[in-house]
Amino acid sequence: MEKRLSSLALPLLLVLSVFSNGRSVDSTGTQDGNEEWGYVQVRPKAHMFWWLYRSPNRVENASSPWPTILWLQGGPGASGVGIGNFEEIGPLDTDLKPRNSTWLQKADLLFVDNPVGTGYSFVEDEKLLVKTDEEAATDLTTLLKALFNRNSGLQKSPLYVVAESYGGKYAVTLGLSIVEAVQKGELKLKLGGVALGDSWISPEDFVFSWGPLLRDVSRLDSNGAAKSNSKAGEIKQQIEKGQYVDATDSWSTLEDIIMESSNDVDFYNFLLDNGRDPTSMSAMELSKGNKMKRYSWYLSSKASPGGGGGGLGNLMNGVIKEKLKIIPKDVSWGGQSDLVFTALTGDFMKPRINEVDELISKGVNVTVYNGQLDVICSTKGTEAWIQKLKWDGLKIFTNMERTPIYCEGANDITKGFKRTHQNLHFYWILGAGHFVPVDQPCIALKMVGEITQSPAAA
Repeated sequence: MEKRLSSLALPLLLVLSVFSNGRSVDSTGTQDGNEEWGYVQVRPKAHMFWWLYRSPNRVENASSPWPTILWLQGGPGASGVGIGNFEEIGPLDTDLKPRNSTWLQKADLLFVDNPVGTGYSFVEDEKLLVKTDEEAATDLTTLLKALFNRNSGLQKSPLYVVAESYGGKYAVTLGLSIVEAVQKGELKLKLGGVALGDSWISPEDFVFSWGPLLRDVSRLDSNGAAKSNSKAGEIKQQIEKGQYVDATDSWSTLEDIIMESSNDVDFYNFLLDNGRDPTSMSAMELSKGNKMKRYSWYLSSKASPGGGGGGLGNLMNGVIKEKLKIIPKDVSWGGQSDLVFTALTGDFMKPRINEVDELISKGVNVTVYNGQLDVICSTKGTEAWIQKLKWDGLKIFTNMERTPIYCEGANDITKGFKRTHQNLHFYWILGAGHFVPVDQPCIALKMVGEITQSPAAA
């Protein structure tokens, strides 16, 4: 299995071109069918790239169908095909060596460079970049129609949308779009659930959490916390007035205030200084001179542990692009990613709590998981927006005792806690920052196994 997954010299099938709902689909894959990838033209001149891995651990069971996970990266502008795949949960790491903790052990994996302009996805006209999370959901739904409606095998596999960071906003709008499309008979799939990992669901609650959190762990003193809280108050007022672009600018300023007052705390792990964690080191380098990109470019060119210095960008624009064959010559991985963030500036600070509420009310399984050490999407902020849900089960959920969780073979070491009531599930992951699958791969794998074993909801 490992040899098959790690080979980049596998024979390729001929490029196929089919049509689904009027949208063109170009795809290719490995001869054994283990991998498939391609483009869907989700709108004229707007092309979205996807990559599907079929698990070698797949078990065909009619009573418990093998699941598919759709991974959505954040940013906006961060590539799931590159980052989520090679740096977090895919079959190979950035050295193209097998990953022992790949989520393929629990499900098939579908990575998408979303929205258009991200990673290998591209637009032929910058005006076609999405400006809202809803527009991104519409494009993703078009892609899912193209992939699922003519594939009976995929239709049998319940789809779990798992997101990280800003990807959580995409996930909840997509989840609602999927439910609607399925009810109308336009999309043939079974939605198993939506999982929100360290997700940017309520920007207001997160910016208000930064000062108190960093004060409690001694990265800010009382003066620094006061400055942070003051700027967070300005952001709250701007959000209430619908001044979302101004709120995005103020968010960037607030990050600068905290960096200066904390001696450059890492926003993805408060135990570290910015640039000390190899997982987020490139975020600092690529954001010099443009602080707005610090969040957008997280993990975007992590250096190879082998010391080659090529980074993820060189990998994706080199040997991976060569393998895939169908990436246009004039398209470079990540070449339009900064434009994606800029296009979404007016939506960046909008909350999506109501969408989470609506998903729960429709019976969709919703999982929230958070790394203990994260700052940007802190657990404190996540707990705050959870308390704003109008869900009638919230009081019971809040008053329930948490259950400790452990890794296999280490039942004496607490790795986290979970709480579940009806179709809402919350995981507190200890010892993890923003990138839970990277920091706690064992517990992340156990968690995703539990998520995908839940009865499909829609």
